[in-house]
Amino acid sequence: MNRRKKIKQLLKAHAKKASAKLAPKSKPQYISKADRLKLAAQSPQDDTPPPES
Repeated sequence: MNRRKKIKQLLKAHAKKASAKLAPKSKPQYISKADRLKLAAQSPQDDTPPPES
């Protein structure tokens, strides 16, 4: 591989990585198992209606 081709390949790879960083993320953010359990424990408490008197 000649020098010019190598440099061109490197620059193309760097540009591809940079544009991938700027692209919108299609995957939802990871939530750990412990955090999911905390959220699940809190949500039933929030969803219960207040007692009527």
